[in-house]
Amino acid sequence: MKRLLATLYVLGLTMVVFALTMLIPLGLAWFGDDAGFMAFLEGFLLALGIGGAVWLFTHRWRRELHARDGFLLVATVWAGLPLLASIPLLLYFHDVGTPLSFTDAYFEAMSGLTTTGATVLSGLDHLPRSINLWRATLVWIGGMGILVLAVAILPLLGVGGHQVVRAEQPGPMKDERLTPRIAGTAKALYAVYFGFSILCLLAYRAVGLSWFDAWCHMATTMGLGGFSTYDDGFLHFDSVPVEIVAIVFMVISGINFATHFNALRSRSLRPYLDCPQTVPYLVVILGAGLVISLFLLFERVYDDPLTALRYGMFNTISVATTTGYANVDYTAWPLFAPLTMLLLAAFATSAGSTGGGIKMIRVILLVKQARNELVTMLHPHAVSPVRIGQRIVDSRVMFSVLAFMLVYGLSVAVMCSLLLLSGMDLTLAFSVVMAMINNTGPALGAFGPVGNFGGLTDFQTWVCTFGMLIGRLELLTVLVLFTPWFWRK
Repeated sequence: MKRLLATLYVLGLTMVVFALTMLIPLGLAWFGDDAGFMAFLEGFLLALGIGGAVWLFTHRWRRELHARDGFLLVATVWAGLPLLASIPLLLYFHDVGTPLSFTDAYFEAMSGLTTTGATVLSGLDHLPRSINLWRATLVWIGGMGILVLAVAILPLLGVGGHQVVRAEQPGPMKDERLTPRIAGTAKALYAVYFGFSILCLLAYRAVGLSWFDAWCHMATTMGLGGFSTYDDGFLHFDSVPVEIVAIVFMVISGINFATHFNALRSRSLRPYLDCPQTVPYLVVILGAGLVISLFLLFERVYDDPLTALRYGMFNTISVATTTGYANVDYTAWPLFAPLTMLLLAAFATSAGSTGGGIKMIRVILLVKQARNELVTMLHPHAVSPVRIGQRIVDSRVMFSVLAFMLVYGLSVAVMCSLLLLSGMDLTLAFSVVMAMINNTGPALGAFGPVGNFGGLTDFQTWVCTFGMLIGRLELLTVLVLFTPWFWRK
């Protein structure tokens, strides 16, 4: 019980910090006199009151976080913050007479914070700007992780943060620090994220987007979340310069932000070349984009090579980086292309990026381990450890990667089975699960880039919501809470 109360104390602080972010759409609604003002005012007060009450009630149990506390806090924050984020959505749609169910509102908020980018809403073009700004801001916050921001300031309040960041940080290599103190690491990562966000915002503005559209699409590009302010997404702009800006910053956001930090600090490109993920990541997404472009050309989907390159590269990079933007309905292409793109989303992005999926580093480790197994079959007495650069990978890391892959496969199978049980066909169920657990957004069929997830039943929506959560927190961080060993002293 004391562990839970100590965790709730930090959760309360995080909720207070998160409530303050509602001032962004609230300010826009006030200055713009749009219909979302009261929803955000009431939502802000409610969220601030709930967070403040939890903080004050559990204040006496404040203490340094331990390893188990980090896992519990991460899970409760990422499950709890969508509750607060959904409040303005529920209030607004109730006020205008088209009530949004709690299930759909929670799904939308979870989709934003986990940077999935799947939406249940339609008529985005006609929503108040404050609502679209809030959806985009959720993606931007979730991109680096609200906990990274919180950990950067919580040490000032006497709350340690290393175990929190270790639990939340994606990828198997969790113990590397950019600075001696974990708060410094969090601040460094957030500074890089913020700096690239400013550049992305200015780039979108320079190619013709309004400041509002530039902000919203910057937020969902850097967070690799894919929410748009228009139902037809990038089809609305039909602009090659806009698409080029999106491609550049999607590629940047798919690289480990620690690598960006090291490159900026050293003023050299060497950290990108030394990083075991960056070059394979670039080869995979750019190579796959070129292959799919050629496929579209040879299949006569497009007769012009430049047109095939435009649509093939943009949509492949978008889906592979788990962003989910689309400048064409790629589900109308031959099945090979959209299915390949969806499979790329499972592993293409780097650990330490804002993307989802298995992460490139795990695939590299698995390939190296498979190679070693083949060598061992021929030379049983050979000693051939897995190496990343000159560094030997600890066997515990390899066991963790193998366990992760097993749980990943089982999670996909179980969620597919649940969707099949609910009446969804196999191809659609598989695409939806892959889109959710990899935090990609659009799937195939009715849930593709020109559709939305409003047609899901409540049961299917909750399956997808859980898939987004465990995908964002890399499965084991959440599932460990369901083991009896976690709760034993």
